[in-house]
Amino acid sequence: MNTTEIQRIKQRYSIVGNNDALNRALDVALQVAPTDLSVLIIGESGVGKEAIPRVIHDNSPRRREKYFAINCGSIPEGTIDSELFGHEKGSFTGAIGESEGYFGIADKGTIFLDEVGELPMATQARLLRVLETGEYIRVGGTEIRKTNVRIVAATNVNMRKAISEGRFREDLFYRLNTIPIQMPPLRERGEDIILLFRLFALQMAEKYKLPKITLTEEAKDLMLQYKWPGNVRELKNLTEQMSVLSEQREIDAKTLQRFIPQTTESTQLAVISKDGNHSYESERELLYKILYELRGNVSDLRRELNSVRKQMEEVRDLNGAVGFSTQVTSVPADHTSLTTPLDQRSLARQEPSTFEDAIAEEINEPETLNLNDLGRQMVVKALERNNGNRKKAAQELGISDRTLYRRLKQYGLEK
Repeated sequence: MNTTEIQRIKQRYSIVGNNDALNRALDVALQVAPTDLSVLIIGESGVGKEAIPRVIHDNSPRRREKYFAINCGSIPEGTIDSELFGHEKGSFTGAIGESEGYFGIADKGTIFLDEVGELPMATQARLLRVLETGEYIRVGGTEIRKTNVRIVAATNVNMRKAISEGRFREDLFYRLNTIPIQMPPLRERGEDIILLFRLFALQMAEKYKLPKITLTEEAKDLMLQYKWPGNVRELKNLTEQMSVLSEQREIDAKTLQRFIPQTTESTQLAVISKDGNHSYESERELLYKILYELRGNVSDLRRELNSVRKQMEEVRDLNGAVGFSTQVTSVPADHTSLTTPLDQRSLARQEPSTFEDAIAEEINEPETLNLNDLGRQMVVKALERNNGNRKKAAQELGISDRTLYRRLKQYGLEK
């Protein structure tokens, strides 16, 4: 790692921090810059991913050519193909002329595709062809065009999860992910939080001619303890708020607490694992979880009903052996005891009743839900997320280790 070169890059692009993960990301960017390999920058929203493609372009042989940064999530699905690949005159309503598109205009340059995980599936197929052959066709056109563009992409989406859910092409992911660069979240950068605060406070003071705000030691500790879900963007907004709204120029812990969002209990339906690191990002996976738990409840209920049936059959057989004609009038809620036999005369006055009338109808799983497949899928996903650790997978699913072992045998997953 060339420390001197990394410091030069930080000064040029106003990148603040000495975190090892940040330095590693910059070092990889400098090493890959002279090549034409595709780069995928991975990191949470607000960590500063947009600085890396600029570093790559400016230190590459393409630095004198055009550079375009495109937010794929901000372009409507109906027009994104036209924006990227261009269109022919009259190809759709409003196409009053021809358009080169970004891939035509940026020939020999660099295109940064931010939020690439938001691309529609049809656009992903077009992008894959460009990456593999350098060829594309305008919307409404038939002529194959060539472009020599380097692609740097970024995403805050769990791409492997998106692939498993059918939202992103696996082949495109591997083409984009030739060189992965991981940007660390702010909560993992330690003292960089204080350095960034000082930078933002100084910028606000110079811009609006305000006295610069500072932090007490207690306030610094509080800043380091906060999780910063919005990362650097959130820290900058918080610093700007305090610079304008706080009457005190030295921010203590009490003052800081008024500006830092307080964690409140969510009223939304959500399932979180015991380690607190996992959250369901899609309604479908949450539904799988609920159905899986429901299936377990139904199975437990069936076992209880079978147990009650056996007890009742034993009582019926016993009474029949001594000449009684029994009728069970009720089943206790706890299923632990049965109605005691009545005397022969009272029983004789009652109408005969079948066994099925005495207990609730057995609950059958609807075939359309295919709960066996859903349960198997939930177990497989839990094991994948926990790298095959059965104990952690069982904790995430909310079942015991023994129950998970039984499920593995049931679904043929035991190794």
